[in-house]
Amino acid sequence: MAIESARKNSAKISLGMVVLKSRTLIAFLAVLIVFSAIAPNFLSIPNLIAMAKHSAIWAILAIGMSYVIIGGGIDLSIGSIAGLCGMLAGGLINEGLKLPIFGIVIYFHTPFLILIILLIGVILGVLTGLMITKLHVAPFIATLGMMYMARGFAMLRSGGKTFANLVGNPELGNTGFPILGAGKFLGIPLVIWMAIIIAVIATYVAKKTPLGRHVYAVGGNESAAVLSGIRVERIKIATYMFSGFTAALVGLILASQLVASHPATGESYEMTAIAAVVLGGTSLSGGRGTVFGSIIGALILGVLNDGLVMIGVSSFWQTAIKGMVVVLAVIIDQYQLKKQNEAALKAQLTVAA
Repeated sequence: MAIESARKNSAKISLGMVVLKSRTLIAFLAVLIVFSAIAPNFLSIPNLIAMAKHSAIWAILAIGMSYVIIGGGIDLSIGSIAGLCGMLAGGLINEGLKLPIFGIVIYFHTPFLILIILLIGVILGVLTGLMITKLHVAPFIATLGMMYMARGFAMLRSGGKTFANLVGNPELGNTGFPILGAGKFLGIPLVIWMAIIIAVIATYVAKKTPLGRHVYAVGGNESAAVLSGIRVERIKIATYMFSGFTAALVGLILASQLVASHPATGESYEMTAIAAVVLGGTSLSGGRGTVFGSIIGALILGVLNDGLVMIGVSSFWQTAIKGMVVVLAVIIDQYQLKKQNEAALKAQLTVAA
């Protein structure tokens, strides 16, 4: 009888753990069902594509943030880096690269310009990683400082003004930039394809490569990672490089969609990215989480935002509701961790007995 009772309790715990681990997907389906019942045409194809397009931007940022947080860090600078990269792209399109010494102005072809901006995002990520690994600045402080620096340089680039009408000039060979944000392939916006490609690559790296395993190891137990021969500093720098890359890409996408770049672009985007990662089940203490979960978290926030707009909820309430959802996600995550620890302890005691 005692053995049978123990088996039933174990089954209940296992079922409960499965539900907890699947909470992000369950929450996403619940949000879809609720809004489809309240808002007419919520699940129409055009509206679904529009929501996916909005969510894709959060997903791209959340994927980069996932690597940083799983690796035991945090990145508060991605919104500002996105804004700075958008401003740099706008400046290069409208004003070109001025070289007063030679008395010339260089205008870059759009593909080359995009590569330059992405490289700048990576370099900013490297600088953040170096501050953390070489100067031993806490990730929160290092990325907070980078956030203010990037936002300040974005303002300085144009004196706080907007670079408008980023269509380029055929005579200068720098046209085509708006296609990045407004273009489509097989009827689906390019931004969605970009999010899918980045998600597939990031998932493969996380699950199938030594780099991915090392990121989890560093976030789970940095001291153990050092003793096992993992180059912890390189891994941390790599995560911030990737985060900088995704931030730069989002800055380009936003500037392309608006056909303009503003120095305030990307404000609070880092909070949304962190919220998506947390909703996706990634632990803020590092070492645990998935790219897929972060993408679902981004979709939840995107659907929640668009759904609340469709049913006429005040923007103030939208912010409050999203905040409550994030807090609830953290509480559930801590409850799951507690249950996992309890189950592991019971298993150890059973083996010892």
